[in-house]
Amino acid sequence: MRAEFQFHPAERPLPDDEREKILADPGFGRHFTDHMASATWTPDAGWHDLRVAALAPVTLHPAAAVLHYAQEIFEGVKAFRHADGSVWLFRPELNARRFAHSARRLALPVLDEELFVESVTALVRADRSWVPPYDGERSLYVRPYMFGSEAFLGVRPAAEVRYGVIASPAAAYFAAGSGGVTLWVSENYTRAARGGTGAAKCGGNYASSLAAQVEAAEHGCDQVLYLSGDEHRHLEESGTMNLFLVTADREVVTPCLGTILDGVTRTSVLDLAVEHGLKAVERQVGIDELRAGCADGSIVEMFAAGTAAVITPIVGFKGNGYEQVVADGRPGAATLDIRRHIVDIQYGRAADTHNWLRRVA
Repeated sequence: MRAEFQFHPAERPLPDDEREKILADPGFGRHFTDHMASATWTPDAGWHDLRVAALAPVTLHPAAAVLHYAQEIFEGVKAFRHADGSVWLFRPELNARRFAHSARRLALPVLDEELFVESVTALVRADRSWVPPYDGERSLYVRPYMFGSEAFLGVRPAAEVRYGVIASPAAAYFAAGSGGVTLWVSENYTRAARGGTGAAKCGGNYASSLAAQVEAAEHGCDQVLYLSGDEHRHLEESGTMNLFLVTADREVVTPCLGTILDGVTRTSVLDLAVEHGLKAVERQVGIDELRAGCADGSIVEMFAAGTAAVITPIVGFKGNGYEQVVADGRPGAATLDIRRHIVDIQYGRAADTHNWLRRVA
């Protein structure tokens, strides 16, 4: 029989009135629910001590592997409240699959995909009162993570690993009336290269992105546009999000997988494209093609996709010695339509014809 996460209720959950104040204006990643899921892995015992219990600090030895060799991975899943008060997850099986892929790349033990989904489900059920109300496009952001916790100073895979899941109520990431974002085309920083960790969701990728974000801000841009690590010629990702272009001949184009993250929202956009009269295309796109397409009108929209913001319109980009606007500098119709479609599925306002939702409460 497969092990299950045992529930141990917190003795001192946050009072209802304090929780309601937080849910009215949660921000992003500032507040956390009453419980956390956790488990430990060792070579002899495998995964054990599976539980959902009170949120508490994690105690580590100063020589823990994660502190010295960054052996860790994580995921991002969202839970949504529908108009009838029910709570649903969006495509958590894709996060489970990617988590397993990331674990293999970082030489961490693979958590069974069903167990991953169970841990997320168990935590959301325990803290369902923390899922924000239906209105206002708020959600509960769920963060599964895994790290090497063994205390040693040798470069090898850790022989003790911890898994955890925490959750944080989140406000709408995409502000109403947003005019879109502008990207800085970095020639100094590369997100990933073939054979690297670009396709894994690990903390090192995000730590190395911070300098590029600072560079983008110094040039008056909201985020960075990464180019391929070999010759800095092909588009890869926008910060922590997947990139998409919409062409005048109704193609929605995104860079191929291999050195970029296989995003859940990316997959959803490709799956929904035909319903919006678009042909989904995965291929390399050069920065020269992007600049030429924006100049001659063959590229009419540009956007980024990820769990936190869902879809963010990109209205322009800058590089060394140039600055270009995408179309008329406003979010495009296809971009907004696809975003609205995904969000409406998540909140139960549109039919879930693909069976992407999983009810948890």
